[in-house]
Amino acid sequence: MLYYLFDFLDKTYDIPGAGLFQFITFRAALAVILSLVIATVYGKKIIAFLQKKQVGETIRNLGLEGQSEKAGTPTMGGIIIILATIVPVLLFAKLENIYVIMLLVTTIWMGIIGFIDDYIKKFKKDKEGLPGKFKVFGQVGLGIIVGATMYFHEDITVRRQKLEVVQTQEVGQNTSVSADFYEEEKTLLTTLPFVKNNEINYEKLVTWAGEKYKPYAWLVFIPIVIFIITAVSNGANLTDGIDGLAAGTSAIIGVTLAIFAWVSGNLVFSDYLNIMYIPNTGELTIFIMAFVGALIGFLWYNAYPAQVFMGDTGSLTIGGIIAVIAIAIRKEWLIPILCGIFLLENLSVVLQVGWFKYTRKKYGEGRRIFRMSPLHHHYQVKGYHESKIVTRFWIVGIVLAVVTIVTLKIR
Repeated sequence: MLYYLFDFLDKTYDIPGAGLFQFITFRAALAVILSLVIATVYGKKIIAFLQKKQVGETIRNLGLEGQSEKAGTPTMGGIIIILATIVPVLLFAKLENIYVIMLLVTTIWMGIIGFIDDYIKKFKKDKEGLPGKFKVFGQVGLGIIVGATMYFHEDITVRRQKLEVVQTQEVGQNTSVSADFYEEEKTLLTTLPFVKNNEINYEKLVTWAGEKYKPYAWLVFIPIVIFIITAVSNGANLTDGIDGLAAGTSAIIGVTLAIFAWVSGNLVFSDYLNIMYIPNTGELTIFIMAFVGALIGFLWYNAYPAQVFMGDTGSLTIGGIIAVIAIAIRKEWLIPILCGIFLLENLSVVLQVGWFKYTRKKYGEGRRIFRMSPLHHHYQVKGYHESKIVTRFWIVGIVLAVVTIVTLKIR
């Protein structure tokens, strides 16, 4: 909203300094500062409110050190992250931007699903919370919305550099001149690491449909979007098991995505780095930096020993946001690297459950690969302190972020 106000003041009255709001970097800086202030200042009040309402975490006895002390710690703190993200975006972003709209819908949509789950657990005294099938329905619904928007919306395009040869004729001879220009395309082109040109088009996956295959590309694209959103949101949910792990890991991922969004939406830098130029995605930088600021501000209270937990209100939301950002800037195939912590947490549960069922059927008793899953609990059982586990996971997350950026130049 402030963007439109200062844009009006700059164009109408030429007020000094009002033109700064035209710069994405300036508005992104304001967004991260404001989100930090909201999360730290108002976060304390929200925590006090949750304590007053006795919205405390119920801890299952897993035999882990320090576990009993966490009982009664306020949960549903994801509300802090959601508010600290949305308010700066409403103030500083261009609200007509389709990518910003898509991320706002994602935040509210996943926030509602997580909130309902936490509400049932805390106020209805049902430890199971929202049935899993309803969570999946919610994730599938968001996937359909995002996938259909990416496929059908006319403002979601890619601009690619083309080489045009212009023939000219002079007296006695013909000459040709080559010129570069950018052509806007409505395409399902996306980034794929470790291959030539680092690009792949989802439309090629439906060539089996015959010569007129392009109109059927959504049949492949939308299910892929649904899978990515479901996998990442569940991965974030599983990662939220010890103090500061999910928030810190997500902040590292967010910073990396902000770099990608800004570069992908900038014609000069995308051309210099020889990566895909996606018009209008630069505006996502404001949203992402507000998101990162909210996560860091929340981490102020969530770091060991945690004064608040994010609950499913936060974990499902941050997972959905990360997935949709990656899809929007066409870097979704970098998720296994960038979100490697989420992937490992997911895999540890799947492998543990699968192996236990298999060995119980084959040998009559279930056996385990890890001492406990998700993976962070495995290290807790081995005797590592929470702070050490979280710090080392953050270090791994930073390394994965660097590797993700490097992959753009490995072809």
